[in-house]
Amino acid sequence: MIGRLKGILVHKQPPWLVIDVQGVGYEVEAPMSTFYELPAVGSEVVLVTHHVQREDASLLYGFASEAERRMFRDLQKVSGIGAKIALAVLSGAEVGEFVRWIQTGDIAALTRIPGIGKKTAERMVVELRDRAADLGTGMPGGLVRPVLADPQSEAAEALQQLGYKPAEAQRMAKAAAAEGDGAEAIIRKALQSALR
Repeated sequence: MIGRLKGILVHKQPPWLVIDVQGVGYEVEAPMSTFYELPAVGSEVVLVTHHVQREDASLLYGFASEAERRMFRDLQKVSGIGAKIALAVLSGAEVGEFVRWIQTGDIAALTRIPGIGKKTAERMVVELRDRAADLGTGMPGGLVRPVLADPQSEAAEALQQLGYKPAEAQRMAKAAAAEGDGAEAIIRKALQSALR
């Protein structure tokens, strides 16, 4: 098994990249989350990898972090999800963001990822909820890297924690948000509107 590659990045064109490791060019498929972290062509790069050996192919998937690789592997344990959908999920959501969606059962957010329908999103929530906290391990300190959300999203999340349903919390935050408002201001206005 190939678990890690360190070499010179010689080609990158989503979803493929080629890493030259002492004269051997490894073709690697990677999600967009990894592409955003890549250095310029000609620079040294280190990726953790997932190697799949099949009768007709030897496939190598590369990731910028251990947390991404863990998420890729865990996603494929969900019935009906293969490597292609797992890469789409990683391309459409950061690990910390995805973990939050699973923990809160945010089907609407999951279905915004290309290739994920409602049934697949529901299956992901059911099958991954117990393991969601572990998905973020492998990042520095073993913690999920915080995702900097916009104030409206932060407000919606806080409203959910106060007991509002996800769709209702998002609607309230959207209605209350004005340009330049921070999350606290949006929450305060949303709660004032709800009490009227």
